[in-house]
Amino acid sequence: MFRALFRAALAAIVLLYPTLALAHEGHDLGPTTAIGTLELRGGFTRATLPNAPVGGGFVTITNNGATPDRLVSVSTPAAEVGQLHDMTMDGDVMKMRAMTEGVVIPPGQTVTLAPGGLHMMFMGLKGAFVEGQSVAVTLTFERAGTVTLDLPVLGAAADAPMHMDH
Repeated sequence: MFRALFRAALAAIVLLYPTLALAHEGHDLGPTTAIGTLELRGGFTRATLPNAPVGGGFVTITNNGATPDRLVSVSTPAAEVGQLHDMTMDGDVMKMRAMTEGVVIPPGQTVTLAPGGLHMMFMGLKGAFVEGQSVAVTLTFERAGTVTLDLPVLGAAADAPMHMDH
């Protein structure tokens, strides 16, 4: 019981920690990776504490096609389990749920997996995510297929990639 509460509290800290890393307006989302009609950009993860059991991953996905696609799964060799999650606040209570049906990327629209909302959740970390390193993450889409991204590990409070020139 204590272990489950600890993991839930740690997940909340990792994903809701106030943003201290960005003290400027506007973000350069960095390079774009294309797969099928999808463009993925601005991927990152946050540094974790040693022995942290969970971490999060974030990316912006644009569907330039005429049909919807669906992000159906995520995985990484850095964790035992990768899942898609949604986080919402219900009054003063944070609720997180696994998106077992995946995340739909409507045609002509952009979906952002970001802290405090839709995100990738990595459970059973095999080691800490260390700032300045990267984590390989494989995303599988229903139509576009599979792509592996190297997510840079930013500070524990990051909410988006920094400008490339900072």
